[in-house]
Amino acid sequence: MDRYRSRRQKMVDSQLRSRGIRNVEVLRAMEKIPRHLFIDEGLLDRSYSDGPLPIGERQTISQPYMVALMTEALALQGGEKVLEIGTGSGYQTAILAELADRVLSIERFASLATKARKALESLNYYNVLIRVGDGTYGWTEEAPFDAIIVTAGAPDVPEPLKKQLAPKGRLVIPVGDRHVQTLLRFTRLSEDPGDIRTEDLGGCRFVDLIGEYGWKG
Repeated sequence: MDRYRSRRQKMVDSQLRSRGIRNVEVLRAMEKIPRHLFIDEGLLDRSYSDGPLPIGERQTISQPYMVALMTEALALQGGEKVLEIGTGSGYQTAILAELADRVLSIERFASLATKARKALESLNYYNVLIRVGDGTYGWTEEAPFDAIIVTAGAPDVPEPLKKQLAPKGRLVIPVGDRHVQTLLRFTRLSEDPGDIRTEDLGGCRFVDLIGEYGWKG
């Protein structure tokens, strides 16, 4: 564990702080949470490398910097209810669970959802609820959400997610084609669902968001 602790510290210093991540709570969470527990045994030596890694089902665990950037963009204060689209390995979920009050996460693949639950429970994150389904519909019965994060690239922002965002809430999502996207932050400014401020957070590349309001497969 000491070996991994030093690797986490190095990851935070060289990959996050050096690239402009400044939110103290985000940095602290990424120093604390053991990324190697969310990665297959054969890839443990690359647990804290500067890039995404495969996790099965043709999905990936995101680059640490991208996890930090997206989390920082949500501007979490500690009392929020967060919706995550794309549980994947559960690593991003753990970061959110460390920083928010409740996290609801939707995963398309049951096998990944099962592995993520086990990893999160091993770290005592019980403020997380995961379900299997089409994340582009969101989670209507739990809406509205103070923050929504989408960890897959979409052709456009799914309309249900816009509607499920609370006033003053933030939605972070990669939007573009299937090869390259732009990371966008949408802030709902008032009760009017159309009263949205859009910010460009830079280029990125994610796996496809598959679903009724995403790519069709």
